[in-house]
Amino acid sequence: MISLRDFQQQDTEQLISILNDTSVTQFLSSKIPSPYTASDANWWITEGSKSELIKAITLDDQLIGCVSVIQGEFEFNRSAELGYWLAKEYWQQGITAKAATMLLEAVFTKTNIVRVFAYVCEDNPASMKLLQKLGFKQDAILKNAMFKQQQFFNAHLFSLIKPHNKN
Repeated sequence: MISLRDFQQQDTEQLISILNDTSVTQFLSSKIPSPYTASDANWWITEGSKSELIKAITLDDQLIGCVSVIQGEFEFNRSAELGYWLAKEYWQQGITAKAATMLLEAVFTKTNIVRVFAYVCEDNPASMKLLQKLGFKQDAILKNAMFKQQQFFNAHLFSLIKPHNKN
């Protein structure tokens, strides 16, 4: 069964394994170290993931991915950026959609966030399809907004606005 929980020390080896798979990390932020070491995993577990809105995706309590919503600051504090990654062997099974739905439900019911957005590299149609499945709408295509692996990419910006209460 898929569930969300905080990262735990027992996740270290799986975290290292997943985040050293270039098929997983190719579209993630370059702020994730490569190669990903035990020291990186320890920092993530003890400090980096310590937010109510950063969760480990687990299957039968084994780490298989991550989903997060990072709230903006100052005048952007009612917006937040969605992020996610999943071990390759679990792709195309609806797991990320389920995990993101669970976290987004908590975001929209337990926080003051009204807009969640995500940037997607133009070469990642699977992620665009996932966001659309979650109800996100494309806001813009930002030309040459990403520079990774010594080349420029267009970034597709998607957003989801908190559903209005029907009361």
